[in-house]
Amino acid sequence: MKRLEDTNLFYTALFGSDERLCGLLLVKNLEGSPSLIGGMDRLILALYEDGHIEGKAPEEHWKWSDMTIMVRRSTPERLNAWIAGGEHWQPFFQWLTNGEVLLDRDGYLANTRDRLDRWPEQLRERRLISEYSRFLGAYLEAKQNLKDQHAMDAYTNILAALNHWAHIAIIEETLHPEPSVWEQVRRVNPGIFKLYDELTSSGETMEQRVNLVILAVEFAVLTKMKTSSSLLLRILQSRPEPWSLSELQDHPALSDLHLELTPLLRKLAHRGYVAETTRGVKEHGLHLLDLRYTASGFE
Repeated sequence: MKRLEDTNLFYTALFGSDERLCGLLLVKNLEGSPSLIGGMDRLILALYEDGHIEGKAPEEHWKWSDMTIMVRRSTPERLNAWIAGGEHWQPFFQWLTNGEVLLDRDGYLANTRDRLDRWPEQLRERRLISEYSRFLGAYLEAKQNLKDQHAMDAYTNILAALNHWAHIAIIEETLHPEPSVWEQVRRVNPGIFKLYDELTSSGETMEQRVNLVILAVEFAVLTKMKTSSSLLLRILQSRPEPWSLSELQDHPALSDLHLELTPLLRKLAHRGYVAETTRGVKEHGLHLLDLRYTASGFE
């Protein structure tokens, strides 16, 4: 006779009676990637209707018999945000594509799997601008650390920048970045892998290696800027009136991506993709200029 856990009745009995539950996903320890479920034996992703997760612990660790179980609770809305542009989106993608659906009341899990499989342009755009924002940030930090003669910090920054660049290159090929991203990018874009190899394995000094790689990264920052920022540029083009920073941060297509918009807008303006305009405002008795942004051609 099968164990209760083997039939999955253990999990459906624990969660299935909750009417607010809309999805239940079981992930078993993935061979070769135990870190994706924190080294536990099982992971349960429990999805609740929006507004019905309050009061529940977002994460719990259980033990049943000799098995360790991680429970993650979320909502479809939050999961969509993680998939689209969350910094730690990779585990959620792996869970959704490799997990076993135990409950899917509204078809959300099936639809999400289909969406990830199709990898539509709208979702790719959100992933691209998210990766590019971090790519730009890591590059700027590396550049500043080099200027301040902090070679080790610059090395860490430029390695992170290469990682984000690798993700951008993979997404541009309409592929999903895999956990072993460097093996994947070796096939997709050998040039980026060569830079990674030179940075990590070259016999030159650390500062020399960083200086060499940062030149290539700087070029990629410029050449990838417009295509990677297409979502933001389209929002700026959606109306003739200039946008304030807070309006962009609150825009439904951007608000859940947690982008560093300030350096991105500054770089886009410097390259001529975005126009800056000012409007007089009065704050605390002082006359200031409110800086706003529009797509070039609307100013």
